Amino acid sequence: MPELPEVETTRRGIRSALRGRRISEFVLRNHKLRWPVDHKLAQVLPGRHVRDVRRRAKYLLIDLDGGTLIAHLGMSGSLRVLPCETPWLKHDHYEIRLDKGSCLRFNDPRRFGSLHWVTGDPLEHPLLAGLGPEPLGAGFDGAYLAGRAKGRKVAVKQFLMDQRIVVGVGNIYASEALFRAGIHPRRAAGKVSPERYARLAAAVQAVLGEAIKQGGTTLRDYVNADGTPGYFRQKLYVYERDGQPCRKCHTPIRKLAQGQRSTYFCPSCQK
Repeated sequence: MPELPEVETTRRGIRSALRGRRISEFVLRNHKLRWPVDHKLAQVLPGRHVRDVRRRAKYLLIDLDGGTLIAHLGMSGSLRVLPCETPWLKHDHYEIRLDKGSCLRFNDPRRFGSLHWVTGDPLEHPLLAGLGPEPLGAGFDGAYLAGRAKGRKVAVKQFLMDQRIVVGVGNIYASEALFRAGIHPRRAAGKVSPERYARLAAAVQAVLGEAIKQGGTTLRDYVNADGTPGYFRQKLYVYERDGQPCRKCHTPIRKLAQGQRSTYFCPSCQK
């Protein structure tokens, strides 16, 4: 699934192409995504100007005159800026056509993506209300994590992936951040010291920042806004490296299941 760095990379890629442009047409080829896309968008969107493209957690917020489109990439989705005459692919589901002949087209083989139109505050939408702070924002640090973890018996990796605690730290980056902080993924969240949470917060910010700089993580279905894959996978220390030697101590990386997700860790470096 595209995680925060992939979504942020997409935001940066499409923002310059969309901001200030006028929507000329909305073409809906397949409305059957995670939630049905409203056919009325074909009447609602044309003539509106794109004011900005923001991100909240793993959601893209495309601000227009009088409302906001909330877009989610789902498990396999991508948004690409293309010439309008580009032939449609099998899994292209909708496109937002802009003046001057370009369009923003959504492709999603698994159809878990979504698109919603809101006229009020988008941050109050049910999909966004109640989310935790951004990991790269001012409200996220070790003291915050330690405070939220007090008395919690849940494993620290599950705690870190809870979107009510902090948004956008998915499975790949949680494993990588815990490795950098030297924390075993099964350790109870309430048993991690404030000092170690300070290291973990810094590790989360570092690994996400590096992934954004590299363009995201290469996944089976993921491409950036220009159609190219991300390259952060070259930098991973533990994720999907079970049985391979740790890049620091050479102990074989191990794999375990947590919450129906695969967790990777070094049994020597992480305690």
